[in-house]
Amino acid sequence: MNILVTNDDGIFSSGVLCLAQALQPFGNVSIVCPDQERSAISHAITLKSPVKANKVNFFETSLEAWAVNGTPADCVKMAIEVILKEKPDVIVSGINRGPNLGRDVFYSGTISAAIEGAMYQIPSIAISLATLKPNPNFSIVEPLAYEIFETLLRHKLSPETVLNINLPYLSREMVKGVAVTPLAMDVLRYQYVGLNDPQGYMCYWLSDHLSELHFEDEESDYYKLRDGYITITPLQLNMTNTAMKAKIGKWFQGAKQST
Repeated sequence: MNILVTNDDGIFSSGVLCLAQALQPFGNVSIVCPDQERSAISHAITLKSPVKANKVNFFETSLEAWAVNGTPADCVKMAIEVILKEKPDVIVSGINRGPNLGRDVFYSGTISAAIEGAMYQIPSIAISLATLKPNPNFSIVEPLAYEIFETLLRHKLSPETVLNINLPYLSREMVKGVAVTPLAMDVLRYQYVGLNDPQGYMCYWLSDHLSELHFEDEESDYYKLRDGYITITPLQLNMTNTAMKAKIGKWFQGAKQST
């Protein structure tokens, strides 16, 4: 099995090393990541400047790795179209520092890399760790990641698969289990906070209120993760609202067609 590993925290983040190590028993691992942190860049791709990929020494390992001066989506595109000799069988993005929950799926570079992979008809997985500590000990959760992949990769994942996985920052013994959850789209995690700059002008900074949030829906990804579960949320690429499509189509039935 050929496995492509990418992320949005940068080629030399501890999370990507942990992920690569957890995946090595399952196949041939190649790493293509941004040359610097590209968090919350969503699904941006580089159009107005050249994209370059440089081979790098990956944490003194023998794994083949490239640093790309672009976004996570750029990394996946470059890996598939330019760098790798064979199309990967699966793409895994992470391990991200900080969870990706609810509305985060629209902002996250980690998840967007996985979505880009699925757009090439390659099963793709995004995986994040529920801590905002500057230097988390990823080795604590490496056994969790291994066990999740052991189950997932034993099954045939469809080409359009996108899975969003969040790991609690807990030892294996403390984790309650795995919960397959919906996204809590009603949770407002990031909110602007007003500050005065040195000249006295008001400016605004997005503040992460994750630790202060209260969750009502006990089946949601937010609630289950905080309760000590690994959460898995399957995502889908096709954003077409089929019910609304049919409804609007009826509005224009009989309308004069443009020529």
